[in-house]
Amino acid sequence: MKLFARIVECGSFAQAAQELGVARSSATDAVKQLERETGTLLLVRTTRHVGATVEGEAFFRRARAILDDVEDAFESFRGAPPSGQLRIEAVGQLTRSFLVPRLPDFLARYPEISVRFGQSDHFVDLVRDGVDCALRSGTSDDSSLTMRHLADLPEVTCASPAYLAAHGMPQGIDALAGHQMVGFVSSRTGEVIPLEFRRDGRLETRALPSRVETDNSDTAAELALNGLGLIQAPRYRFAPHLAAGKLVEVLPETPPDPIPLNAIYAGSRRTSRRLDVFLDWAQVVFDAEFRGVGVPSQHLMERIEDEPAPV
Repeated sequence: MKLFARIVECGSFAQAAQELGVARSSATDAVKQLERETGTLLLVRTTRHVGATVEGEAFFRRARAILDDVEDAFESFRGAPPSGQLRIEAVGQLTRSFLVPRLPDFLARYPEISVRFGQSDHFVDLVRDGVDCALRSGTSDDSSLTMRHLADLPEVTCASPAYLAAHGMPQGIDALAGHQMVGFVSSRTGEVIPLEFRRDGRLETRALPSRVETDNSDTAAELALNGLGLIQAPRYRFAPHLAAGKLVEVLPETPPDPIPLNAIYAGSRRTSRRLDVFLDWAQVVFDAEFRGVGVPSQHLMERIEDEPAPV
């Protein structure tokens, strides 16, 4: 199984065999044995490349998870530091704003861990896509997934000066007739998400017309900057634009509710040690940003060291 997984990862029988210190023929025999036992073709071989079949990809993901668990079990008894690659799905702006600036601290503390970021607004199948964890706003109704709350992201309603010059500044949510919004399409429902406002303790929604729709948050931001409608998004995303006057906050007296940011991962069992330490680190990062902790970047890892080990 270990030989097979390494062959898929590096696309070569010879390289996998060399790395694991076995003869190339042993790697070939191992795959043949797996194919006999599973009753299906796992790899497609050409003169230049080895690739997994659809069934091989599915088997690889299960095999990788099993091997990670075995490695984690041995590490916990040896006292070895967490190791291996973490695959994290997160929106690009969130990653660049909060995780990347502090990532050198994390990697210095855990030199055996590497991180691969996937940058997408779209829903991902964590098991099928081999993703350890997705950082997503909102919640999930999938009972097979586990969520860890990381932060509540304050949201803002805003528009460009050009848009407001053409349509006027709305004086209340009941005065939104004649306005339009940038249509952000939910990857889960395929529908445009309405605007939300909190008034007198009640959450109200407004589905305004949208001449342009997108399922990409970066594109939605550019549409708003170019005067194509009202938009709602986490305040951090538009903070530089608001400060520079490129966007103007609208209806601040009835703001949308903060949106929960969650770490979502598959299964209810204990996570791997490398994901444990990543999530503990990410929790401290977002605590510092959104809960008023105000911990300087150089001290973030010190706070993690002072916290109890995950159970």
